[in-house]
Amino acid sequence: MKQELQTLYIPMGVKPEAEWFPGFGKQQLMQTMLGSGIAIILALMIWFMKGSVPFAVVTFLTGVSASVMLTTKDRNNLSVLDQIHFMIRFAKSQKVYSYRSMNDWVWLEQKR
Repeated sequence: MKQELQTLYIPMGVKPEAEWFPGFGKQQLMQTMLGSGIAIILALMIWFMKGSVPFAVVTFLTGVSASVMLTTKDRNNLSVLDQIHFMIRFAKSQKVYSYRSMNDWVWLEQKR
C-alpha cells in the first residue's frame, strides 16, 4: 500500500482577530480609547489649573499618540504595553531558590 507524505503548513503572521491596520484591531482600539480618556481628563485638569490652552492641547495629543504607540502590536504579536506587563511580572517572580543539601547515596552506605 502506498503511503502519502503529509506535511503540516503553519502560516506565519496569522492573527486571531481582524485588524484595521497591521497590529491594531478592536482590542487595541478599546485600549487606545481608555488612554485617550485619561489624556483628555489630564488635559482638562491642566487647562483649568494653568489656563494654558496650547499646553492642554499638546498634552491631549501626546496622550493619544502615546496610547496608540503603546498598544500597537509588532510582527511578533507583542506591544510595548505587553512587554511592560511581562517585565513587571518577572520582577515580582521568585528569583532566589534555597536548596538544602541532602545525602542521596544513603542506600549505598547502608549496604556496606
